[in-house]
Amino acid sequence: MKGNSHPKNDRSLNASGNESILDVIDRVDAGRRNFVRGGVSAGALAAAGGLSLGGLVQTVQAAGASTLSQPIAFANVPANTRALNVSLGGSASAVVDKITVPTGYTAKLLVAWGDPIMPGGTAFKGDASETAAQQAKQYGMHTDGMHFFPLQGAGGVALSDRGVLCANNEYTHEDLLFPDGQAAGYSIAKTRKSQAAHGVSVCELRRVNGSWQVAKNSPYGRRITANTPCRVSGPAAGHALLKSKVYQITDAGSIATGAISDGTTAVGTINNCANGTTPWGTYLTCEENFNGNFGSTSAVPAPASGETGKLFNRYGLVAAGFGYRWHETDPRFDLNANPNESNLFGWVVEIDPANPAAAPIKRTALGRFKHESAQHVVDAQNRVAFYMGDDERNEYIYKFVCAGTFNPANRAANRDLLDSGTLYVAKFAADLTGQWIALLPGTIGVNGVALRDNPNFAGANDAEVLAKILIKARMAGDAVGATMMDRPEWTGARPRINGYSDIEIYCTLTNNNRRGSSATPSANAADGSTTAGSARPAVDAANPRANNLYGHILRWREDGKTVTATTFTWDLFAQAGDTATSKTPKAQYEGAINDSPNGSADYGAPDGLWFDPFGRLWVQTDQIGDGSGDFINIGGNMMVCADPATGETRRFLTGPNKCEITGITMTPDGRTLFVGVQHPGEDAPFTNPTQFSNWPQNQWSVEADGTTPLPAGRPRSAVVVITKDDGGVIGT
Repeated sequence: MKGNSHPKNDRSLNASGNESILDVIDRVDAGRRNFVRGGVSAGALAAAGGLSLGGLVQTVQAAGASTLSQPIAFANVPANTRALNVSLGGSASAVVDKITVPTGYTAKLLVAWGDPIMPGGTAFKGDASETAAQQAKQYGMHTDGMHFFPLQGAGGVALSDRGVLCANNEYTHEDLLFPDGQAAGYSIAKTRKSQAAHGVSVCELRRVNGSWQVAKNSPYGRRITANTPCRVSGPAAGHALLKSKVYQITDAGSIATGAISDGTTAVGTINNCANGTTPWGTYLTCEENFNGNFGSTSAVPAPASGETGKLFNRYGLVAAGFGYRWHETDPRFDLNANPNESNLFGWVVEIDPANPAAAPIKRTALGRFKHESAQHVVDAQNRVAFYMGDDERNEYIYKFVCAGTFNPANRAANRDLLDSGTLYVAKFAADLTGQWIALLPGTIGVNGVALRDNPNFAGANDAEVLAKILIKARMAGDAVGATMMDRPEWTGARPRINGYSDIEIYCTLTNNNRRGSSATPSANAADGSTTAGSARPAVDAANPRANNLYGHILRWREDGKTVTATTFTWDLFAQAGDTATSKTPKAQYEGAINDSPNGSADYGAPDGLWFDPFGRLWVQTDQIGDGSGDFINIGGNMMVCADPATGETRRFLTGPNKCEITGITMTPDGRTLFVGVQHPGEDAPFTNPTQFSNWPQNQWSVEADGTTPLPAGRPRSAVVVITKDDGGVIGT
């Protein structure tokens, strides 16, 4: 995910002459092409007679009929462009500053940054005067991935009018969080408030008289922040690299106790981006750009200085961070004062929404990187796998397969399934096949040396080697030659319904301006020495566009219909792009999306991705969000819905100015949809918080209860609840 406190991609337009997937498909046998033709893919170009990508969508043949149990039947929402805003009497320098949904649907505000969600919580004031203690009982800032866990009614039936929402709070915008911004009078009080706005918000939702509201005094309500005690489990727990200084954390500061942890505990979770769930009913929050919260007032160890410097380099830890100033007042986040603390972040964290007293657990078996999501699949043998992306340019796609099997009859029996198994990394071949490479001590790297004999992972025994592989998962992917991807973000599994039985996984590749940008391409070095995000790879089959401005969606099917497969078949589901682009060469930027009329559902920078229980694929976008520059025709951020069998795509929702649309979940009956809106009005200064947006106050004047005035003063990240006016299933 991008944002005000996240690094911005610079632009480079130098195209590569390397072979792309457009050339590769010509050599693929007919049997392999059948899967390619199952969706809208650049790979089908050869089979379509060499048409342009824009014309491809008119000729692709579906592999079979739709397997949806509910149709896609809503009318396209128009793109939220600056031209649309002008036509509605608005400014030519912004898009329409509100949520728009199709005719026949209603969107309402559910919960926003600063709303109380637990006993003792106070109402949002609108002037950023809340203390850290108050923020710690309010909904966090910049909502992201989320999931609705229905409570159970009589006979164990899942309720569709009451449940627990777990939602990530990815990062903070300090100019909105503090009345006077971050630059002036920075203090520990500001650090603590920023830390309290990070993490995860857990709140109970109830539908009362047809209206959804947060139960503000529910025992399920809680905040998990940057200072919440956590447990560390799995193969890396207890390793020396996870033994950090112990601090007494107070409002006045972090006081060193002189002790060192045993590597099985951690404090807090930060930069919580996308999410996942487990089949046993727990929530997975994924730590992404954790490196940006660390820094130092002095130079940090260089890569050549040893293990710590090399780790910092590969994971992007630098003295400046992303502009947060936590390290100035909290030595726990100072890279020199406490170098191992950063190794306690970058994990998948398991949270039990039904047990507010349970400590979050950092599951090290799933590896350490910039986790974007963790999509689970249970196969016919009750084997469980989790599919994950590492969201940075040139990083990898991973799979974790649990060693044990899922027991659907005994929730407690699954409690430790995430602590034992095998982590794999993906390698995509030009013939549309792929391989899962096990990241284990005995795996042979591209240099012909087993990982146990690689200096990056060497240890006293294989248990220590495995711990180092997991802590340095990026470097392990480098060592075995995994395929560098264009920012792999959310993953989603196509439901096996209506006779569909394949295990088919989708992954959004948001963009990569460095792909094909150099006449002398570079790759992540096999010795793990590459600075995070710095390589300039050539175009390849799975990432077929130089200067991949608009991104694409890739999918694969596990061979043998089992999650334990070590081989798969893949293709491209969609190439995002702008049908009306004036950029050249046009074919590189116009994309291939199956919409009607052509261009009516164009989108760019696909990010959030989720399948509903009816088999429909929902895609959310993360780009600049104000309809400027390369997005003048596409407009602001949005959410589209697609049929995975036919590729048919329609635009369902558009968001307010300079926001990101991210996070999606649904009630069991399919009649209520929850969607997240992150950082509306991003980049506004503290001197003028509403310079770019005043959402949601400008769209709804009252809170979700229908009576309490909605505070003005600054834009707020929020969750909206969407229903169909006739009470029907969303999307029909």
